[in-house]
Parts: sequence; structure tokens; C-alpha cells
Amino acid sequence: MRIPNHIGIIPDGNRRWALNKGFKKEEGYDYGLDPGLEVLRLAKKAGIKEITYYGFTTDNCKRPMVQQDAFKKACVDAVRIISSEGSSLLVVGNTQSQSFPKELLPYTKRTDMNGGGIKVNFLVNYGWEWDIEHILDSSGKNYSLQNKLHSSDISRIDLIIRWGNMRRLSGFLPIQSVYSDFYVVEEMWPDFQPKHFERALEWYDKQDVTLGG
Repeated sequence: MRIPNHIGIIPDGNRRWALNKGFKKEEGYDYGLDPGLEVLRLAKKAGIKEITYYGFTTDNCKRPMVQQDAFKKACVDAVRIISSEGSSLLVVGNTQSQSFPKELLPYTKRTDMNGGGIKVNFLVNYGWEWDIEHILDSSGKNYSLQNKLHSSDISRIDLIIRWGNMRRLSGFLPIQSVYSDFYVVEEMWPDFQPKHFERALEWYDKQDVTLGG
């Protein structure tokens, strides 16, 4: 089987899942922690070299404060859980904003955790416009895109998997995802099952990847 080097994870549907269960919207985020760890372990087992999680965006900070507090806490908890695994961990996001959890500042430089291993990237308070703001200099000339990104240490993504049955990137790493294959899981993120991940890899193996060639 042809395995992607780098996968992106968009863990959508936490709020809808919570409402369907009779909870408040903000109560759904904590139920996404275990799936995140399970996906990481499955990715390592499959031989994937890099994985990027979409934590929350600058646009998500337009939501009510009680929801913001909940998804910020979930991101902090998720990074702490991931840091206990063997990985090379990096958090990418706008650290100058009040919305960036200060607890995650130590992780904004890539650090080997528990012996290192798979590269794990976590997008926290990430905005695509913020990411590409340095691409143009004052004279308007283009520089090397990858080197000018805030997310320059994140490689091109082969496969993006989005839970929650939505078919959009939502600003997810626009440069790195330019040639990504996109797989949608109907179930919402807290209802994660290993078969979702396994089917995504099986689907990817059948795609004709030419990168435009």
C-alpha cells in the first residue's frame, strides 16, 4: 500500500455532536481528545512520517467566550497528551494574539518528546492570512513561498482527512495543501473509529497522484 508521508487532520463536528447528545456546544471539545491520540498511534503504526492537527483558527475566536475557553483548554490538553508520546512536536499559531494559550509557548519551537519520532504539528490560533503575511516584501516581489511562511517547518501535505461531513479546507495550510488529496468522513470527530482512518488510507492508495505532471 502507498502510504502518505504527511497527513492533515481536520477534527470537525464537536459542537454538533454535543448538541445531538443533549450537551452544551462547548462540552463537545473534550470528547475529541482520545480520538486525537488514537489517530497519532495509528499514524505511527502505519509508518506515516508527519501529521498536522487543526486545533482552532483565528476565525473560531469569533465564537462565544465560553466556547473559546473550551476549545483553548482542549488544545492545551491535547498537546500535553501528545507530548507524552514519542514525537517531534511543534505548535504553530499567532502567539502575539491574546487568543493564543500561553501554556503552549514552550512548544512553538520543534522539540523531540520522549525520544522523538513522527513529526507532529498542531495549529493553534492559526490563520491562513497570518501564515502568508511575509510572502510579499515592500516592493511587491514574490519570495520563496515555503521559506516565508510562519508554518515553514511544516512540509507539503499528501492527504487531508476531515470528519463531520463538511467539504471545505477552512483555511487549512493553503500552501502545503495545494496538491493534497481530500477525504471526508461523515461521522463527527468525537465518534471516531479506527476504520475511518484505515478507509482513508485505502482510498488514498487508489488515487492517481501526479502533482500536475
